[in-house]
Amino acid sequence: MNGAANPEVGHTLDVGGYATNYHDLGSGAPVLMLHGSGPGVSAFANWRFNMPALAQHFRVVGVDLLGFGYTAGPDDGVYTMQRWREHLLAFLDALDLPRVSVIGNSFGGALALDLAVRHPDRVARLVLMGSGGVAAAPTPGLEAVWGYEPSVANMRKLMELFAYDQSRVSDELAELRYRASIRPGVYENFSRMFPPPREQRVRDISQYEADLARLPHRTLIVHGREDRVVPLATSLELHRLISDSQLHVFGRCGHWTQIEHAGAFNALVKEFLLAA
Repeated sequence: MNGAANPEVGHTLDVGGYATNYHDLGSGAPVLMLHGSGPGVSAFANWRFNMPALAQHFRVVGVDLLGFGYTAGPDDGVYTMQRWREHLLAFLDALDLPRVSVIGNSFGGALALDLAVRHPDRVARLVLMGSGGVAAAPTPGLEAVWGYEPSVANMRKLMELFAYDQSRVSDELAELRYRASIRPGVYENFSRMFPPPREQRVRDISQYEADLARLPHRTLIVHGREDRVVPLATSLELHRLISDSQLHVFGRCGHWTQIEHAGAFNALVKEFLLAA
């Protein structure tokens, strides 16, 4: 990775006029990693415990989605699934990646499903972790995430929501992520992405049941049993609808499966992606 002074900064690529920040590690079959929608999130912050481990077996590409992290957002401040998807497709084209396996966390899972439904030929296998993608009433936890107002105290409350193991949440980590959420332009972008009414935004990022039922992709669905942001019921519904799917539920785990159970998550994903 580039940007030794700031590990969240990797490579920069102009994608349709948007400066796009991404990390590109390892070699082999390409795996695209899509982060969630937390305030101040980036690919590195989301996947820092996973990208190096998976890069021992695959070419791992973690990208800051349009308007997130260190990737520019649209001047008009309008964010739609179509816009996120088109930016993602242009990014894959710029890297000459016609077909990738996709790992999506939370909102990133919803975007992975959107890509698979509309461009099934671009997706090899799917890994959905604490994923959105089916219409449901937003949880109080999701309302808190999308309604975030910048302060260290509010960031700490969000991190306590994400984690089952509260020892993982520290004042130092809350301060670090708060500072990420107030970098120039970051909160302005974030506040435009998921405005109220948030039930409508959940519907906007969700798929029709019939489209999910037609997905041909082999799919691994992962969820934390104690997730207070996206409920386990969402993954149970995805498992019911996606015919070639398996579901793994981690106990004593919140919305941070990739952090709280990083080793087990990495091993599970590796075996799933390598299986014949």
